Amino acid sequence: MEPSQVAIIGSGLIGRSWAMVFAAGGFKVKLYDIAEQQLTSALENIRKQMKELEESGFLKGALSAEQQLALISICTDLKAAVEGATFIQECTPENLELKKKIFSQLDLLVGDNVILSSSTSCLLPSKLFTGLKHVKQCIVSHPVNPPYFVPLVEIVPHPETDPSTTERTYALMKKIGQSPVKLNREIEGFVLNRLQYAVISEAWRLVGEGIVSPTDLDLVMSDGLGMRYAFIGPLETMHLNAEGISNYCERYRDGMRRVLNTFGPVPEFSGEIEQKINQAMSEKIPVVPKVLDARRKWRDECLTGLSKLKKQMKSDWSAPCLTGETK
Repeated sequence: MEPSQVAIIGSGLIGRSWAMVFAAGGFKVKLYDIAEQQLTSALENIRKQMKELEESGFLKGALSAEQQLALISICTDLKAAVEGATFIQECTPENLELKKKIFSQLDLLVGDNVILSSSTSCLLPSKLFTGLKHVKQCIVSHPVNPPYFVPLVEIVPHPETDPSTTERTYALMKKIGQSPVKLNREIEGFVLNRLQYAVISEAWRLVGEGIVSPTDLDLVMSDGLGMRYAFIGPLETMHLNAEGISNYCERYRDGMRRVLNTFGPVPEFSGEIEQKINQAMSEKIPVVPKVLDARRKWRDECLTGLSKLKKQMKSDWSAPCLTGETK
């Protein structure tokens, strides 16, 4: 059964973005929060974003901005918010006790066909959902910030999550234009943050040891690795940088192991190195709300443009056929 109505619990940045994603997919959205003023502000922010996206030609979905906005309603009563919804996406602050409280309340309100999904970026499903009556219907759908511009969603099951819950969530994410990936079991950091933290950790060490400046470190990613990884992942990069994975390993395994053995311990992310990186980043982008917001807007515009380019590039590419020809 496909949901035609969803509930978003929490109207912060992630909640607003999810509301926009679902509305773009044609779903009715009830956006819940405890404060009416917060919801009114959130709805105005969504309206502004949608209008700007429509004017720039980047609005998602087949509906106009006004049609999408008409699908979103706000609510300060949790029971009313989830009534009629068969998919509920929780987007409250990253606090275990708060999220457990929300899910315990939702557990009392929902039926046996409702999927309870969390946006958590680091809390394990076993910590969030264990003990709930509807644990088989619980799952993590971790988006990348901001979900409207970055389509990846990590789908992470609780050990007791029913496989049908995973499949229904995966299908729903595909339907609304996201790029879901299924984790077979939970793990600290899921996949995205484990990869991200590995990069951050080595970046921190390289700057801390005086190998490279913070600015040049970022350039290595934005104008180097990041350009590749925007289109293909590290494993396909290996595959294409040699005559397949096995040939890559044959050529480079000794060198990779030699370099990896020089990696140091996990950094503390504090002290002099933190100050050094903070100074460099603050000189480039002052920690002033107006400046940060302007930079974030520029980032989102870049991500939107990249998303359109990726879609175009994918449509232009046809996998090599048996004749070995490519388009």
